[in-house]
Parts: sequence; C-alpha cells; structure tokens
Amino acid sequence: MIAATGIGMRFGAHEVLAGVDLSTRPGQVIGLIGPNGSGKSTLLRCMYGMLRPERGAVLVDTESIEAMSRRAVARTIAVVAQDVPGDATAMTVAEFVLLGRHVHRGDHQGFTADDHRIVLDALERVHVAALGGRQLHELSGGERQRVLIARCLAQQCPTMLLDEPTNHLDIRFQHDVLELVRGLELNTIVVLHDLNLANRYCDHVVLLDQGNVVRHGCADEVLCSDVLEPVYGIPVRRLADGLRTHLAFGPT
Repeated sequence: MIAATGIGMRFGAHEVLAGVDLSTRPGQVIGLIGPNGSGKSTLLRCMYGMLRPERGAVLVDTESIEAMSRRAVARTIAVVAQDVPGDATAMTVAEFVLLGRHVHRGDHQGFTADDHRIVLDALERVHVAALGGRQLHELSGGERQRVLIARCLAQQCPTMLLDEPTNHLDIRFQHDVLELVRGLELNTIVVLHDLNLANRYCDHVVLLDQGNVVRHGCADEVLCSDVLEPVYGIPVRRLADGLRTHLAFGPT
C-alpha cells in the first residue's frame, strides 16, 4: 500500500497542498479529481517520489519513500506520466517496454529470455503485441498510452499511478484506456479531468480544491451537485438513462 499522510507543498508563496491524505486501496481504482491548479499532479508526483513534500510523509507499506532507493521504489510503484520521455521516441515499442524490466536487473546485467517473455505478455495484455517492432513516434495517442501501461506491467509492481492518461485522446481511446486500467485489478490512483469518466471507472473518488481534500468516497457521494458546484463554479445535474448516471454541466 502507498499512503500519503499530511502532505504539504508550496511553490514560492503559493500553497499547492495543505495537509493532504491519500492512499491506495487493494485492487481498486481511485480517481483523483479537481479543477486546474488544485494540486492533483503535484500530489501524485509526491507519491512516487518525484517531488519531496515540505510536510508530511509518503509510506510504502511502512517504510518512508525517502528512505528507499529509486530502484526499490520502481519495484513497487509503476507510473504512467503525461508524456513519453523525449529520448525514448526513437525506440521500438518492444525496446521501450523492455526498459520496465531494468528495475529487476543489476546495472551491468543483460536482459534474459524471461524478461522478453514478460514484455511479450505485457504487450499482449494491453492488445498491442502486433506493434512491438514499431517506433513510439509512429503510434497514435491511444496506442502510445497502451504501450506506457505495458511498460508498467513489465515492472510487475502492485501499484500503478497514472497522471491524466486520457489527455489528448478521443472518446473511444479514453474509454479503451480506462477499461484496460480497471481490468488490471492493481492498486491504482488515476488523475482525471473528465468527471463522467471518474464516475464510470473509479471505485473511489477524491476531490481536491486549492490543495485540500473537499470530499472522498464512492462516486455517488462525491459527484453530486452540492459538492461539485462550489468547487467548479458551474451548475451540475445528475441524469439517468436507465443504465448509468451521467453528469451534465451548465444551466438547464
């Protein structure tokens, strides 16, 4: 389990996080939502050790993440960031996913046949095995997100953190990616802007505003008009079509 307790963070005079608590839940998808500038990505970066909070702590099971080596963190937490690293765009898909196995190898150890098998399994699991020989820059946005998730699977971590994985994707690929994430049954935290996607795919939702947790709970408890309207400053209605509940925004 990854747990952030009392996380406080400032950028200059601006308080970005004000004593936030957040933790993974076994096998569940937690949606982290909130307006632009509410602290979502900053909190996520603290949780995988990219940023060091000024107050509070991040614990991996019972150990402080600051006391762990980067390799040890990477064996526990897999991260899908918003962008592919610039130096990776000339790699093939298979080469990029294989880098996820590096955390299980010494600095001077080569990759084994078992590593290559795990990579192939990861590519098959996200339905992009046929793209193994393609270069990353040749892929569509949805294909690239699947490859990023495959690399995380190759790390074989119990926890996955995703920072806006549906950003810049069309509607079909947004649903494809989140259906995939939900089916992995890992301990997952995902930053989302689209509240309807959070409503559909997340087991638990945490709403941030101005660096504070406003509400957390199941989607029905958080994604309701009395909670969302003061935060987003727009009327919110819940509509049912007989199968699902949807959120509509703006005046009737």
